[in-house]
Amino acid sequence: MILLNRETRKSTSMVGANGHLNELGRVRLTRELFCGRYRPGQRVRLREIAAKYGLNNHAVLKLFTEFQSLGLVTLSGNFAAVLHLPDAKEMHEAYEIRAGIEEIAGRTAAALKGNTAELQKELEAMRVALSTGDLDGCAEHDVKFHKAILQSSGNGNLLRVWDALVFDVRIRISISKVSKDLPEVVESHQPIVDALRNGRAREASLLLRNHVETFAEYLKKSDSDSGVHRAFRKDMEGAKDVQQAFFPPQSFSIPCLSCETFYQPARGIGGDYYDFLSLSGGRWGIAIGDVSGKGIGAALLMASLQASLRAQALHPHSDLTALIGDVNRLVYESSPTAFFASLFYAEYKPATRMLQYVNAGHNPPIIVRPQMESCELFHLRAQAVPIGMFVDTQFAATKFQLAKDDILVAYTDGITEAANASGELWGLERLERLLRSCNRMAPDEIVERILAEVSEFANGEPQHDDITLVVMKVQEGCEI
Repeated sequence: MILLNRETRKSTSMVGANGHLNELGRVRLTRELFCGRYRPGQRVRLREIAAKYGLNNHAVLKLFTEFQSLGLVTLSGNFAAVLHLPDAKEMHEAYEIRAGIEEIAGRTAAALKGNTAELQKELEAMRVALSTGDLDGCAEHDVKFHKAILQSSGNGNLLRVWDALVFDVRIRISISKVSKDLPEVVESHQPIVDALRNGRAREASLLLRNHVETFAEYLKKSDSDSGVHRAFRKDMEGAKDVQQAFFPPQSFSIPCLSCETFYQPARGIGGDYYDFLSLSGGRWGIAIGDVSGKGIGAALLMASLQASLRAQALHPHSDLTALIGDVNRLVYESSPTAFFASLFYAEYKPATRMLQYVNAGHNPPIIVRPQMESCELFHLRAQAVPIGMFVDTQFAATKFQLAKDDILVAYTDGITEAANASGELWGLERLERLLRSCNRMAPDEIVERILAEVSEFANGEPQHDDITLVVMKVQEGCEI
């Protein structure tokens, strides 16, 4: 799991003195630069790229010069480059030329009847790479297969055209884009080998042209699909901006409470929720919730929950149980059958430091009270089922008297249910142990420490649930 803006992920380098590792680094770099790991318009430093991929500076500069000849990058000062999106039209035109030169090469190379052991070896290596999901290996052996045919043709002009259009690089860039059709692409090499072995020149040349043209069609289909995906990603970015507007601004503050928050959805947008409300009578509303599910559906339902709570809380009221009951009824009547959401809602009076709350099925927020050497913990436990499960649920309100330097830690289960590679969860016990040692720490330091420990525990495993943290510390100055 990678928690954005909270840690720097250490990159793994393919450092090695032998040429094989250098070649692997070159292949991996070529694929990753233009297949999603880096974004168009991004400026990269070539020395950092060299260190990450186990290459020397000269090799990286040479490779990026090839990229520039294809319009894939623009080299700039300070040993850096700006990345560009591959030109799909230019790529398809190049593959039309490749189909032609391979057809010619196949016709000539068929004279080498029976001498195809090297081609069969490269095909077997492709099969092995495919079976292990090694796209880089598959691309590398594909390049060697086709260059071997060009070399066997004895036609230097064909090789010069291949090198001039940098087909080695094009294949490495393209291979991951056709991964869904890659088994068929790999197996289409066998008839080529058979035809060359038996000296069937016309058949070999047509098979080679058909192979390249089929690969180009798969590539065109992938580019078409990626256009849809780009539109979807653009819509998702817009949805993220809309959802971000639901959350309180960073400048929002509650008198005599220092506060730090963190939110990271598992899928771009999500169903976690927190909010702060300025209420009448010097009271402040504090909410945190977790909608069932993830992604767009959860985000829409989260918006419904937030709107319902705000509509009720911002009207004058004196009974917290009735307020949450009304919210529950509104959510139940306007949501799908399987929808529910855990919700912790509290109203805080800075003048008296009194916190009154309803916990509807949410992870109990923890009050951390500093002592001489460690901290005492109090759990604000749930007294009811989540919001939206039943129309007539009864909710109970509870009061808790806060004191100066008390810390309220509210979170969603993306924290405690973060898992490592063995499936073990980080868990409440680890969170409690951490909080007991947070004596005299500020809210931002507590958030940093929780995220760092969760990330270290997960050790690179993907984030499966939305993560939200709200940490608030009681300060002096608002007493009556």
